[in-house]
Amino acid sequence: MEVKTSKTDNANVKIEAKIDKKEIENKSEKIAKQLAKTMDMPGFRKGKVPVAIVKKKYGQKLTQDAESQLFQEALNKGIEEAGIKKDELLGEPKFEEFNRTEEAIEAVITVSFRPQIDIEGYEEVVPDFEEPEVTEEEVEERIKQLVESAAPLKKVEEDRPLQEGDTAVIDFKGYVEGKELEGGSAQNFSLKIGSGQFIEGFEEQLIGMKPGETKTIEVTFPEDYHNKDIAGKPAKFDVTLKEIRVKEDVELDDELAKKLLNEEDATVEKLREKVREELKSAKLSKLYNEELKPKLIEALVEKFEFDLPKNIVEQEIDLHLRKKLQNMTEEELKELRENEDKIKELRDSFKEEAQRSVKATFIVDALAKAEKIEVNDQEVIQTIYFEAMQMGENPQEILEMYQKQGLIPAIKMAMIEDKLLTALLNKKMEQK
Repeated sequence: MEVKTSKTDNANVKIEAKIDKKEIENKSEKIAKQLAKTMDMPGFRKGKVPVAIVKKKYGQKLTQDAESQLFQEALNKGIEEAGIKKDELLGEPKFEEFNRTEEAIEAVITVSFRPQIDIEGYEEVVPDFEEPEVTEEEVEERIKQLVESAAPLKKVEEDRPLQEGDTAVIDFKGYVEGKELEGGSAQNFSLKIGSGQFIEGFEEQLIGMKPGETKTIEVTFPEDYHNKDIAGKPAKFDVTLKEIRVKEDVELDDELAKKLLNEEDATVEKLREKVREELKSAKLSKLYNEELKPKLIEALVEKFEFDLPKNIVEQEIDLHLRKKLQNMTEEELKELRENEDKIKELRDSFKEEAQRSVKATFIVDALAKAEKIEVNDQEVIQTIYFEAMQMGENPQEILEMYQKQGLIPAIKMAMIEDKLLTALLNKKMEQK
């Protein structure tokens, strides 16, 4: 066996291997002898099957196994010669060339490994920013909303029509194409007018009704309505207004503050402080996520230069390509199948984006280690469960789906990235 190793760059190694026919035959013989010792075959005692019988039964398979083992040995030798540790290897080796002759098999294999990244000076690229401020008007507006939400509803006794901002207690029954709409009826349903809770046009047509009055309301379901059977179709609803309710006037005092904060020692002033903190946190979160984090990751990618593992970049390109293909029409797919150049052109179009994505991942990984940022498996599961419940999905089913699709590592990496960028921005803010 001849093995020649050369580093392509600081993330990839080229291994040239040549395996003679005689070596393959010897290895095949050895495998056959090992198999004969454990093989069960009618007419022979276990472990006493002649090697010739084993070779006759598994001839081609023995040769394939011999070649596979020899190439693994060549790979191991090449990796050892290159001085690469097993835990530094990334992805699967890629055969760049494979030639079979009567005398030998020759192959060129690329092996990728984790690049070493010099992250010195990463703090310098964290962008400057002004800490968001919260005005007294914003605090008062939020408190007003909280007080209003805590106020109980009371029935309107005066003889007046329903108006914007009222809560209507209604019975309704819906029809589409003359047939009763499944799930489209209710009794004593509370609907705040102006909330946008119902289909567009429904609430507006209730305005002006008086308790006891019945009215037929006509609306059209949106084209993108979740129930495709009725999306875009006109509907009629027979609606009876039973009662009008409005919020009672509630005075903000320490007792109400205790209820709103669920704290025994709460005061109005403490409520204002909490509201101010929450508003500031929300503004800061928006600034971080919409502006500063994208800017920071871009700056980090621009700052550091290092070689990328070829097979990881190829995997990322394949991922982008698969996503693109999923959104293509059958006609577009047919055109690609018939033109290899177009497939290559499409694949190449994702190369730069894939390289930047892979580069960012390695930078984040290195910085997370430097900043001691970690995300454990329990945090990942909790995040998946929380998001699933927010979407009204079954958390366990979503978790199992992600596990089957192999998405957990990507989710974990995204969480580490978010945690890291937040930590770097917080540190920048504290330095001011």
